[in-house]
Amino acid sequence: MNKLYKLLIVVLLAEGTLLSQQKTQSDTIMHRGTLKECIEYAFIHQPFIQQSLLDEEIISHEVNSRLADWFPQLNFNINLIHNYKLPTSIVGGTPVTSGLHNTSSAQFSLTQTIFDRDVFLAASTSKDVSRLMKQKTTFSKIDVVTYVSKAFYSVLFTQEQVALLDEDIVRLQQSEKDTYNQYKGGIVDKTDWERATIALNNAMAEKKQYEELLKSRYAFLKEQMGYPSESYLTLEFDTTKMQSEAFIDTTLKLNYDNRIEYQLLQTQIQLQQANLSYYDLSFVPSISAFGNYTYFYQNDRLSQLYNLNYPYSNIGLQLSLPIFQGGKRIQEIEQASLELKRYKYDIISLKDSINTEYITVVGEYKSNLNNYNILKENLELAMDVYNKIQLQYKSGIKTYLEVITAETDLRTTQANYNNALFQVLSSKLDVQRALGIINIE
Repeated sequence: MNKLYKLLIVVLLAEGTLLSQQKTQSDTIMHRGTLKECIEYAFIHQPFIQQSLLDEEIISHEVNSRLADWFPQLNFNINLIHNYKLPTSIVGGTPVTSGLHNTSSAQFSLTQTIFDRDVFLAASTSKDVSRLMKQKTTFSKIDVVTYVSKAFYSVLFTQEQVALLDEDIVRLQQSEKDTYNQYKGGIVDKTDWERATIALNNAMAEKKQYEELLKSRYAFLKEQMGYPSESYLTLEFDTTKMQSEAFIDTTLKLNYDNRIEYQLLQTQIQLQQANLSYYDLSFVPSISAFGNYTYFYQNDRLSQLYNLNYPYSNIGLQLSLPIFQGGKRIQEIEQASLELKRYKYDIISLKDSINTEYITVVGEYKSNLNNYNILKENLELAMDVYNKIQLQYKSGIKTYLEVITAETDLRTTQANYNNALFQVLSSKLDVQRALGIINIE
């Protein structure tokens, strides 16, 4: 009975652990989410972001490792030597052997760097290097915001297309049913019913295409988020709010300092300036202090080697300066100086590129916004035209061909309107990126 009780405890503990693990895994999955929540999820799970954060930690440890050279370095060395043949010295013309067959020493050595250009470079650039890595992470986050947002809009557009086609199919099914009854009643020609059937079949085929497209766009969104491909995801959005957020002030002035690419380049220039200073310091000697304490043992008998100790110690300063290296240091200084000058043209090129990008995306945004406003008006007109022609057809004033045409115009206008909305939102994102004002907090 005691064994059975213990076995039951083990099983219950194992099940509890498994359920806890499953709950933990489930808690990391966001089954429903707004755009903001999708971006926040991506910041935590997107591989590129995690790699950037790991790179920050790696560089931090590397910098600390180099800065550790400023601290005192304590080492311990021990050796054991057996002299098969003792050295011979000439004393007064007579060969004399000296030393003992067995020696051993244990040495503590302490060194303290006073000045060394490698350690000086690590200390002077540590903040710039850390800032550079954080800027790279920021760059990755801006990419994530851009790509996740555009993928989100792409999914929404496709979903809206499917929803519109569902509504269209309901109307066409009713229309097909009505025309069939009218055809059987001898009110309309058979071609009206056939046209209704063709329109219904086309709408159902188009819906199937968008449903398959929706799967691929969801897969792309999950990829950008770092979201498990096998887990379902439902997007939450407020169309009215999105419409109100589609506008941006296109009169904002471009400030290069806001662009992360420009900030990265400025940091790289500072690091290159430090690199030039590093090569300049190649003509300055390295200075360090040292101290040694040695336990020294010697005896002809190995078994008695450690019976007597003859310690000795010393302290001192060491100065190291290469006198001639074939002009290597001068060449390194010239190379670093030219590389620094080269950055001036990188700045010019980057500014030109940013300026062109800004003009381009602002132009695209204005064009998309104008198109959106026109299509918004067209949508109201197309709906009004469709409703009127539908009533006139039922009254026998219009032909069914005109109903089909009006219905097709309405569906096309609805699709174009949705596409225009998401194009405006995407191009607004491009403008924000060009201005360097994408929020990643």
